[in-house]
Amino acid sequence: MLEQTWRWFGPNDPVSLNDVRQAGATGIVSALHHIPNGAVWSVDEIISRKTTIEQAGLTWSVVESIPVHEEIKTRSGNFATYVENYKESIVNLAQAGIDTVCYNFMPVLDWTRTDLDYVMPDGSTGLRFDATEFAAFELYILQRPGARQLYSAEEQQWARQLLNSMDDTQVNRLTRTIIAGLPGSEESYTVERFREALTAYQSVGDQELRQNLYVFLREIVPVAESVGVRLAIHPDDPPYPILGLPRVVSTEADARALLAAAESPANGLCFCTGSYGVRPDNDLVGMAQRLGPKIHFVHLRSTERTPAGETALDGSFQEANHLEGDVDMAGVMQALLAEQKRRQEEGRPDLRMPFRPDHGHRMLDDLTSGKRTNPGYTAIGRLRGLAELRGLMLGLSQSR
Repeated sequence: MLEQTWRWFGPNDPVSLNDVRQAGATGIVSALHHIPNGAVWSVDEIISRKTTIEQAGLTWSVVESIPVHEEIKTRSGNFATYVENYKESIVNLAQAGIDTVCYNFMPVLDWTRTDLDYVMPDGSTGLRFDATEFAAFELYILQRPGARQLYSAEEQQWARQLLNSMDDTQVNRLTRTIIAGLPGSEESYTVERFREALTAYQSVGDQELRQNLYVFLREIVPVAESVGVRLAIHPDDPPYPILGLPRVVSTEADARALLAAAESPANGLCFCTGSYGVRPDNDLVGMAQRLGPKIHFVHLRSTERTPAGETALDGSFQEANHLEGDVDMAGVMQALLAEQKRRQEEGRPDLRMPFRPDHGHRMLDDLTSGKRTNPGYTAIGRLRGLAELRGLMLGLSQSR
């Protein structure tokens, strides 16, 4: 059976560790969000968080994430210092007995949405990325130089019409949702600082960002391998370029190139079915089968693509229930269970394959009570997801 884990954002998370235990998870996915990006995670800080988790009867299973500083991604400024700090944090985590680190290499923005409370057909709410709303933001709110080159005249008109239908509250909400940072995001911006952050990538295109990622991996992977830490890169979310910024971990080809750039048991993947699943050209079951030996961590969630319409741009999607949407979750789960069995037969030491439910809907008491919840990380929505995934895993395991 795969290890059942739960993302916990630390002592200020409205979902407590006791809640997590009651949900049935055994492992915690957490990070030291209070430490500034680029700074070293000290052994004392790591042990303090680990002790808190273990006192609740749980295990700190995965670090998500040690943020990769923007100057590493652009290979500018103090990037060399930040790389050395990253290495030291990996070593310190290993010293504390933590062996799996998830990270991402998305420029400027981490995962991005345009609506945090999109109403689903059943009345629950969830996260949505609306490509037309995003176009309205970058064309007319941010007024990003070069944005018009990415949209046809007709698409620009659709975005303008949508913006004209929004009041000031809606415009402010859209802006805040995109740039203010979501749970687990590495940065939060004002509009002015956001524009400044984008200018740092004026000379960093697709090839440059790929090479910067591969050089970074060649620096940190040997350190991780030497101390027994497994690295797991999270795919881009959304898995296509936005804001004129390149995205370099969006497809199976991207994942294979990354693995080849630093061949090592330590260099692996976070297989996020929601992120990869937004692209119809990603064969998720086939990817799980073919890339299985290099999957170190799994995010199980489903997304549902919205077809382009008469005034709607292509690329929109929302978070679906875990066993619905565009992801063949049963096929993916079967492939992951087969991979774990293969590892066992091969005598591999890394039998542990942690997964977590991701981006649950806001529903029931989380929706009606007025209590504070983190977008995408409500207790009840993820509880439903974990229960469904646990049942799927048990059913498939017993039917083999």
